[in-house]
Amino acid sequence: MKLALHWKIIIGMVLGIIFGFIMNSVGDTGRGFVSDWIAPFGKIFINLLKLIAVPLILASLIKGISDLKDISKIKTMGLRTIVIYVGTTLIAIIIGLTIVNTLKPGEGMSPDTIEKIKMKYENDAGVTDKLMKASAQNDAGPLQALVDIFPSNIFVSLGEAKMLQIIFFALFVGICLLLIPKKKAKPLVRFFDSLNEVVMKMVDLIMLFAPYAVFALMANVIIAFDDTAILVKLLAYAGCVVLGLALMIGFYLILIKVYTKKSPMWFLNKIAPAQLLAFSTSSSAATLPVTMERVEEHLGVDKEVSGFVLPVGATVNMDGTSLYQGIAAVFIMQVIWPEGLTFTNQLVIIATALLASIGSAAVPSAGMVMLVIVLESIGFPAELLPIGLALIFAVDRPLDMCRTVVNVTGDATVSMMVAKSLGKLHDNPKPKEWDDNYEAVK
Repeated sequence: MKLALHWKIIIGMVLGIIFGFIMNSVGDTGRGFVSDWIAPFGKIFINLLKLIAVPLILASLIKGISDLKDISKIKTMGLRTIVIYVGTTLIAIIIGLTIVNTLKPGEGMSPDTIEKIKMKYENDAGVTDKLMKASAQNDAGPLQALVDIFPSNIFVSLGEAKMLQIIFFALFVGICLLLIPKKKAKPLVRFFDSLNEVVMKMVDLIMLFAPYAVFALMANVIIAFDDTAILVKLLAYAGCVVLGLALMIGFYLILIKVYTKKSPMWFLNKIAPAQLLAFSTSSSAATLPVTMERVEEHLGVDKEVSGFVLPVGATVNMDGTSLYQGIAAVFIMQVIWPEGLTFTNQLVIIATALLASIGSAAVPSAGMVMLVIVLESIGFPAELLPIGLALIFAVDRPLDMCRTVVNVTGDATVSMMVAKSLGKLHDNPKPKEWDDNYEAVK
């Protein structure tokens, strides 16, 4: 019997974790071996996924918009997508704040633990980098996020993978294709249709390497955890985040069952490879090609919908990140700034986390940069910011992996809901395999 892809990825993930712990026990020699000879294969895999993400967004979005044949449908689809994304993000933040205020993981942390974490991470290059990026973000004008949507050079935007600019350009081209005579638009539409097919076939081929790449990625993650004592002391905080993320997944499954009338277990089975890759890479942007392939070919969402909803979601829908920001902000205040725990400040956290999630880049650890902005919005003392980030830095990577799973699951859920509302959700999708046309060309 042929083993399903998600089981192969799970096996690779488990073996990678075991191998990582073995190499950690060997010491610097083992960690050096993983870093030099194993980790590069994970980086190659992520590079391949990023390689096809931009052409896939461009091709699928232009093709999807041009196939609508009615500009009013773009407004309808776009409005429903944004409303649902904002709604799920608000629910995620509220779930996070409810959990952290109920369980209070920051209360009772010993001064010795705080001092140990402070000494180890306060001046860490990673913490310093996040503070510098947040400062640069704050220095921009109030409408800079809007300005950044409009590219001055699309080739620069493509080269730097600026998702919002690429989405705008694709929408612009798609709309213009609708506004010119069909005969003149047809050659370009056929080009992007062919490009979309080619890139989706690339996804199938790249995924053959996924179990081995996940092995490399997980082994590399494990060797990075060199202080398990601190990790254990932060279990209460990490547990709150994981609990909130699990509740968010449960909320998505309710939406799938109630609105789309599909089985939650069927949904999880079909989307599992994308979730596992999201966990391994911590990047919804790198996972986007796989998410699109699973949503279109396995969940039955029409290309017209997935080509719009998923690229937008990878950029603006950060439910897991928003939930984490709510919990992390309150946890930090519980530990070092309890006087800031007012109802007004928590309302500000909801509003700022919602806005920050829209601008949060779909790359690893971007959520921590946005967390600094959330804390500054409530008047968190600037001199305590390095300590605050240091408190959660040790467990940020594993939690980043978990919240990326939620981000990707949310994107898939919303795409199904939008497709269902537009009558674009198909009951019997036919997945394509990498070797469908192999016999004809071998």
